[in-house]
Amino acid sequence: MSPSYPDLTGFKALSFDVYGTLIDWETGIQNALRPIISQLPPSHPLNTEPPKAAMHRLEELSKGHQERTPTLPYNELLVMSLSDLAREVDIPLPDSISEPFGNAVGTWSPFPDTVEGLQRLGKHYKLIVLSNVDNANIAATVEKGLAPARFDAVYTAQDIGSYKPARRNFEYLFGHARRDLDVDWEKGELLHVARSLYHDHVPAKECGLRSVWIARGGDKGGDGGLGGEMERFRDSTGFEWKFDTIGEFADEVDRQFSRKK
Repeated sequence: MSPSYPDLTGFKALSFDVYGTLIDWETGIQNALRPIISQLPPSHPLNTEPPKAAMHRLEELSKGHQERTPTLPYNELLVMSLSDLAREVDIPLPDSISEPFGNAVGTWSPFPDTVEGLQRLGKHYKLIVLSNVDNANIAATVEKGLAPARFDAVYTAQDIGSYKPARRNFEYLFGHARRDLDVDWEKGELLHVARSLYHDHVPAKECGLRSVWIARGGDKGGDGGLGGEMERFRDSTGFEWKFDTIGEFADEVDRQFSRKK
């Protein structure tokens, strides 16, 4: 029997996290880390394949920089975090690796279901980006990686001056969605769509913003990826819908709207 979902037809807009939800963030990070991690001794705890341990350590370092320097653009912050990681494991980090690292984010690929799913969702809603990534990388992703899907607004940490999960980022979303797109979250017109429990679903619950979890396998156990483990965040999240992919979410949206015709 198919699951029964709450109504999705009353919203005017969807706000999206991009990297991890629409773009295959973990594959991109892991590929970028391999030239460094491959230099470690085989017995080193960060020398794993895939390099998930190194990925998680890089994320921890990045979170620290986000908290200490919230106005620093993400491409610069990512290079600083990579330099910290290389220093921790005592591996030289040549400019040929560190300099391109921060700007590689905009070249990472979408999940196979993303673009077609966004195009279908765009027939029913206005689409908004709310991302921690800097303006240059997000522009490359939106204009190339996610094309021909189109967004009605793009809001970044670089413009806001802080990183999710800060409440400030969501307040910025609410204010600008109302002003720019005539979308009022207090009237229940906005729905947030994201993979990360830590960056998106925890603050969404705190703000009273309804949300959709795009699990991307994060509900299957294991380390939960960069979005965080469900067991850790179960009591602090409140998403009402769960789908594994954007494509499956779009299927349910299409189904609900077709029933109302």
